[in-house]
Amino acid sequence: MTENQLLDWTVARAAPTAPEAVRVLFRYYDEIAARYHRRPLVPGEVEQIMTEFPSDDLTPPTGSFLVARLDGEPAGCVGVRVFSPEVAELTRMFVDAEHRGRGGAGVLLREAEAVAREFGAKSLWLNTRDDLVEARALYAKHGYQPIPPYGDDPYAEHWFGKEL
Repeated sequence: MTENQLLDWTVARAAPTAPEAVRVLFRYYDEIAARYHRRPLVPGEVEQIMTEFPSDDLTPPTGSFLVARLDGEPAGCVGVRVFSPEVAELTRMFVDAEHRGRGGAGVLLREAEAVAREFGAKSLWLNTRDDLVEARALYAKHGYQPIPPYGDDPYAEHWFGKEL
C-alpha cells in the first residue's frame, strides 16, 4: 500500500508500538472508555486498558496498524486483524473528535479494506457498541451490513461485515 491522500489526509502503516501510534491509541482508548463509563478516566486507567487489550497482533503476518494524519499530524487510526483465511477484522477505528466530518474515517476505511485484501480476505468484519452511534452510521454509510455475532469481545453489542 502506498500513502493515500484525500484532501489533507494521509494514511500509512505504523507499528502499534511506535510513539505516534501509541499516542493515537491512547486517545482512542481514552474516548471509548470514557464514553462507556460515562465519566472522565482517572490517571493510569487508559494505560491499564491498553495493557488488557494490547494491539501487538496488529503487525504482519497477523494484522496491520494504520495511522491517519491530517496536515501531517496524527489524527486517527485503524487496525486490521487476520481473523481467518478469508476474513479480516476491523478494529481500533478512530478519528480525533476535532477532525471528524472531514473525510478521515472514509479514507481510513478504504485503506483498511485494501490491507484486508492484501491479507487475502474476502470479507471484513467488525464489532461495536450501542453507545458508538456515529460509528454504526459510518459503517452503514460505507456498505457494512449486520452479521451474526462472532468472537469473544466482552463489549461487542453490534456486528457488521462487508464483502470486499
